[in-house]
Amino acid sequence: MQTRRDIFQAIADPTRRAIITLIALQAMTPNAIAEHFDTTRQAVSKHLKILTECELATTKQQGREIYYQIEINKIKEIDKWLNPLRKIWETRFNQLDEVLLTTKNKRK
Repeated sequence: MQTRRDIFQAIADPTRRAIITLIALQAMTPNAIAEHFDTTRQAVSKHLKILTECELATTKQQGREIYYQIEINKIKEIDKWLNPLRKIWETRFNQLDEVLLTTKNKRK
């Protein structure tokens, strides 16, 4: 399947992020996913289509039902991109903690 969109465009939508959270916990049918949202099943299906096209979700047929599940390797791509930024933020927060601790100790 050809990826239609960038995965970051897919996760930019809050509903799609919520769907990702749901199917990360367990594979779910579109109807089960739609029960968690105050929107139509068709709207949820459109979000699922985008997630599938971006390869963030895969489908698995079980009998007459189609289950959506998370594609963990794509989530790892997102994490790989975020990790260097996380390290920068953590370094800055650690530096801030040191400054605050030093300032607090000087006041004593």
